[in-house]
Amino acid sequence: MKYLKEITFALILTVAAVLTTPWAKAHDTEIKLGDLVITGAWSRQSPMAADVSAGFLKIQNAGQQDDRLIKAETTISAMTQLHDMKMEGDVMKMAELQGGIPIPAGGTVELKPKSLHLMFMGLSKPPVEGERFTATLTFEKAGAVEVSFEVKAADAQMH
Repeated sequence: MKYLKEITFALILTVAAVLTTPWAKAHDTEIKLGDLVITGAWSRQSPMAADVSAGFLKIQNAGQQDDRLIKAETTISAMTQLHDMKMEGDVMKMAELQGGIPIPAGGTVELKPKSLHLMFMGLSKPPVEGERFTATLTFEKAGAVEVSFEVKAADAQMH
């Protein structure tokens, strides 16, 4: 009887591990577009009065040629810009990158808080923690791909 309980418990743990593995992967979906691999797309929940939000992700270029993220669009905002943030003296400044974001051959670029990021402006509906929304990313060479963003808490810092 004791062994039957142990076997049953081990079986339950095994089934639980198998069932939760696909769920965990669904939140860090890997999207391939030519030589590019996009992972970890997320955004923050916006404060109630905010008209903007930001998007973050990693882009790996496994190819032999540089590429460039040149545009992003989403239905949750009227406009999406490619931004960078830099310290100038004691002041953090944010600016739109008119030429896009370079993705070097054999390299990885991470869009993250206080650095490169997507800026969703003129929100039609603020992102809410636990929800997802999509954006279309357009690359100079690889083309366009739809990416799903997981919305995390307003104070989220990393993937």
